[in-house]
Amino acid sequence: MQRRQGRVNAGLLLLLYQISQVGLQNIPSVTLGVLALNIFLYLNPVRPLPEVCISVHEGFYRKNWQRLLLSPVHHADDWHLYYNMISMLWKGMMLERKLKSVWFAYVIAVFSVLIGVVYMVLEFMCMEILDDPSYKMNCAVGFSGVLFALKVLNNHYNPGRVSSVLGLQISSKYACWVELIAIHLISPGTSFAGHLAGILVGLMYTMGPLKKIMKACAG
Repeated sequence: MQRRQGRVNAGLLLLLYQISQVGLQNIPSVTLGVLALNIFLYLNPVRPLPEVCISVHEGFYRKNWQRLLLSPVHHADDWHLYYNMISMLWKGMMLERKLKSVWFAYVIAVFSVLIGVVYMVLEFMCMEILDDPSYKMNCAVGFSGVLFALKVLNNHYNPGRVSSVLGLQISSKYACWVELIAIHLISPGTSFAGHLAGILVGLMYTMGPLKKIMKACAG
């Protein structure tokens, strides 16, 4: 395990400050555990980012399946960690109370792995359809795919709400799609396929068979 060198970054300090403002006692256990795990692995990454990110080349061709577990909980920098974990804090507090802690932990675990699989499928499809082998090398890290899936769940359980995206009032039913496009336009370096994979997995849970399959497996 390799410890990050140098000073603690501003994004991490701001994240810790905002967590303290909410209060540890007010954060449900699984949500708090996810925050702690991601912060710990940011400070003490298991391996360098090129060795934990998930891609078609590494995950499918080279069979490095452990990257499905490692890639969601590693982040490129402190601001990547900050934005993802602040989003996780608020989504987790709402959804964990709705779903209860054990099921929420199950959802997080399944989503983390399944989103990596769907991400590789999307990149493989782009590679084949566009005849561009560079897609197999696109390597993604971070928790944002899981967050997009949780956003779909949150909108499903709280219908009729309105979300603000870049100052625009958008029905929660369409907010994740607008946010997907907006993030890609503002930050082209982000993983469009990774975020889309999260939305698709969220829809597989709320509108497809995934929830039934998970219940059958749990049972």
